[in-house]
Amino acid sequence: MKREEFFANWSALHGGAEITGIVKGWLVISFAISRPLVRIKVSPNVLSVIGVIAAALTYTEANRNYCIALLGISLLSDGIDGTVAILSGKASKRGAMVDALCDRIGETFWALAFYKLGAPAWILATAWVLAFTQEYCRARIAGLGDYRIDVVTIAERPVRASFLAVAILAYDIKVSAVTTLAVVWTVQQAFALVTVMRSGYTRLSATDRLGD
Repeated sequence: MKREEFFANWSALHGGAEITGIVKGWLVISFAISRPLVRIKVSPNVLSVIGVIAAALTYTEANRNYCIALLGISLLSDGIDGTVAILSGKASKRGAMVDALCDRIGETFWALAFYKLGAPAWILATAWVLAFTQEYCRARIAGLGDYRIDVVTIAERPVRASFLAVAILAYDIKVSAVTTLAVVWTVQQAFALVTVMRSGYTRLSATDRLGD
């Protein structure tokens, strides 16, 4: 499958979303990484599960200096499973459900890793709930018939992973920044949730004939 064909398929699966900016940049990277995996017949669901396992190990090994590599594997596996599904012709609603479930489980382990590094539980719980709600809102909007992704927030999944990555590095070099990073993540996550809700409400209200 050519890259342009992949872009067209991805856009069709996301309600005709435009492929520009950060989204295009990521899809170019994802396409390049995924092609060799498709050739050796790696299943997209296997990648989703690998992402969860790596996320769980990120939590259990949070205070080890190799933890950041596990975080990278978790993020990458969860990020390319959809691309592999498209390139291999295995994109399906069941696969999308598995992907979404694995993403949420993985992010739970990320939050637990933050906690293991010393961040306050109530701050992390708040950030996790905000992130979960953001993704739920997107899924609910899609369920109501609007599949477009027309807003990229300041706290998307790679950004969440980046906060944990910096926290891991700070812990390794004995810099007390874990709590501060958790607070900044929480604040950004709150803004991100508001952004998604406002965008979704505006888009849905334009076609809402029930008036609610």
